[in-house]
Amino acid sequence: MRTASGAHAVSLWFIKYLHIVSATVILGTGAGIAFFMLMAHRTGNTAFIGFTARTVVIADVVFTATAIILQPLTGFFLMRGGGWSFTDSWIVVSLGLYLFAGAFWIPVLWMQARMRDLAVAASTAQQPLPVVYYRLFRVWFVFGFPAFAAVLAILALMILKPVLY
Repeated sequence: MRTASGAHAVSLWFIKYLHIVSATVILGTGAGIAFFMLMAHRTGNTAFIGFTARTVVIADVVFTATAIILQPLTGFFLMRGGGWSFTDSWIVVSLGLYLFAGAFWIPVLWMQARMRDLAVAASTAQQPLPVVYYRLFRVWFVFGFPAFAAVLAILALMILKPVLY
């Protein structure tokens, strides 16, 4: 890795800072959203589940989506400024894991919005949660594990930058 000097070093520092913060936001909002959705679900209170799911969807769109956009942008500039290449094994695997995590996150976002709508409708009608809510919740819960594991693996790769092949 080459070293930078002057204004270039400051801009690389800032890009690295944004990259680390956005990675932290992805990890933190993912864990926080999972926790709050699970805790709301366990209450069985349709109004509380609806309120929590509404807040979770907003947080995912505002925080997670912003961080998801920043990650590849800042990563690209760090790669260029740090002398790495798209062919470096840790970058290739990181990008693959990033796409893998995204393949789970996109449907999860839809599921959260659908669970929100179902919970709000059940609360408004003073009815129990429908069967489809529970099916969505199970899939949502299961989808969280591989996505979260992929994010943890990406963070390890970002820190270690190992030669994998």
